[in-house]
Amino acid sequence: MIEIKNVHKAYRMGGQPVKALDGVSLKLEPGEFVAIMGASGSGKSTLMHVLGLLDRPDRGEYLLGGKPLSGLSDEKVATIRNSTVGFVFQQFHLLPRMTALENVELPLVYAGKRHLAKKAKETLSVVGLGDRMLHRPNELSGGQQQRVAIARALINDPAIIMADEPTGNLDSKSLEEIMGILRSLNEEGKTVVVVTHENEVAAYARRVIILRDGKIISDKRAAPGHMPASFAGKALSEELPAAGASKAGGIKALDYFRQAVSATVSHKMRSALSILGVLIGVAAVIAMLALGEGAKASIQKQLASLGSNLLVVRAGSRKVHGIAQEAGSVTRFTFQDVNAIRRLGDEVKKVSPSVSGRAQIVYGASNWNTQVTGVDVDYAQMRDYMPEVGRFFTQEEVAARDKVVLLGPTVAYELFGGQDPVDETVKINQINFKVIGVLPAKGATTYRDQDDIVMIPVTTALFRLLGKEYVDSIYVEARDAGSTEALLEEIEAIIIRQHRITKDREDSFEIRNMSDIREVFESTTKTMSVLLGCIAAISLLVGGIGIMNIMLVSVTERTREIGLRKAIGATDKDIMTQFLIEAVLMSFIGGVGGIFLGAGASSLINLLAGWSVKVTVFSIMLAAFFSLAVGVVFGLWPAKQASSLSPIEALRYE
Repeated sequence: MIEIKNVHKAYRMGGQPVKALDGVSLKLEPGEFVAIMGASGSGKSTLMHVLGLLDRPDRGEYLLGGKPLSGLSDEKVATIRNSTVGFVFQQFHLLPRMTALENVELPLVYAGKRHLAKKAKETLSVVGLGDRMLHRPNELSGGQQQRVAIARALINDPAIIMADEPTGNLDSKSLEEIMGILRSLNEEGKTVVVVTHENEVAAYARRVIILRDGKIISDKRAAPGHMPASFAGKALSEELPAAGASKAGGIKALDYFRQAVSATVSHKMRSALSILGVLIGVAAVIAMLALGEGAKASIQKQLASLGSNLLVVRAGSRKVHGIAQEAGSVTRFTFQDVNAIRRLGDEVKKVSPSVSGRAQIVYGASNWNTQVTGVDVDYAQMRDYMPEVGRFFTQEEVAARDKVVLLGPTVAYELFGGQDPVDETVKINQINFKVIGVLPAKGATTYRDQDDIVMIPVTTALFRLLGKEYVDSIYVEARDAGSTEALLEEIEAIIIRQHRITKDREDSFEIRNMSDIREVFESTTKTMSVLLGCIAAISLLVGGIGIMNIMLVSVTERTREIGLRKAIGATDKDIMTQFLIEAVLMSFIGGVGGIFLGAGASSLINLLAGWSVKVTVFSIMLAAFFSLAVGVVFGLWPAKQASSLSPIEALRYE
């Protein structure tokens, strides 16, 4: 069944090599009951670990069923170990958070045989624990725990049972019960190998091997008359998995998930702290991005009032002998300038002259002093002033100098309160005007209330209300952003030509490119959004580091558990996947909680501080993606650390 030839194994203790096995050669036949004895440090446990494929020899040859196993990957060896060898340990190595039934089912998980879970109940009944299968290890006696370990070793129907000091922690009665079970298994045809230093345990065996200083000094078999009838026992047949054979069906994702949930729930405080770190990070991402998006939306709304691809022609304030003159004292714009700009062709999309002044507006017993702005029809679309209530004036009303007016929200509220002002008549400087609409709200800036304004046709303002002969400024919208600079130069040339302005008087007017201002605002908004996002990302990074630290601690705390899982057939990939799912699970829970917390915090900021916030689907998806990425990235290293542990070193971990 098993043959080893000239096997050597050494360990380093305090920097010095210590030989555990020194040229050991041995054959195990099917159906044998073998006891390996020796003093402490003789190498008996190391020999069993090598025979059970838990450890690899430094030198020598290992044959299983006549097939050499040298050079096989750890994954392939784990597959063979899972189906061929069942281990019973002195310390039982039962997972405390699982019931007896779940502990017995564990090898089925790594064999891809979850559908055979019913067999676990039957196996527990065989070892006399049918009524205790839902109890946890701390609710069982030492003998009962060892029976659970035996049931776990039997669940995959292995050909070989290997027991390392199986009665070392048991009383004499439990010793007899456990050894009786092992003898019964041997009589049924299973090969049993027991490591012990007790003669009364060795008495159950049919072959006794004694080691000293890593060498076999005695190998005695019982007399043939004492052999069980089934000594020929259960040989390794063609059904033994070939080296590297894959597990039937693989391990289902649900099994990984169940294991991860169990580990997470069993360490509530540790898991909660990890989840809290990610939760705060994700909430910060959501809240910061909501603030950034809210500010961006608010600024974009203000930018819309500036207009797109907009040029503003204004009268300058020229200095004469160092003394600044009144704006417009040298260059004054007329409708001739407006018409000349309109004739520039395809480069010009819209043009509107503008004139402004202050006036007293009266309705009934209410009155209000406000700014009166006279504009043309195109102004509404150029500056995003299309009324929310009523309509804007028409070209015919501009040409006829009609006395129609649109009220800003502040003026409408001061004069009419909550009533609809449309079609009502107000007096502006004692002249009757018909209200035809209410302008959209623009909000207040540092300098003034943009809603404290009324708009009337520019011709009405010039010739009926303000008594001006010249317009204050001309708004020009370019066809597209690429033609703005060229259009600016053409307008400048027209103004100079129309007004015969000499070189020394070119400062008597100015043309402002509102696109430049828009770009500055947009750049500032983008910078602010990036800054807020970076702050939030740092919070998420801190949460991720917390998960990594917790998972590294978890690897250390669960080193023996990892060793056990590998002993019963878990591969490096299995261990790595399980730890990775645990990290992702905690990140996912923290991410979901963080999304709700971030949305709630954003609403609270809006409610208490009055800041504009906007939670977008993109920010939620981004936060969710990063929370899962945190689980993967920061869980990868601990998972890799866990998967790289040697099974025997992990089992020996103190």
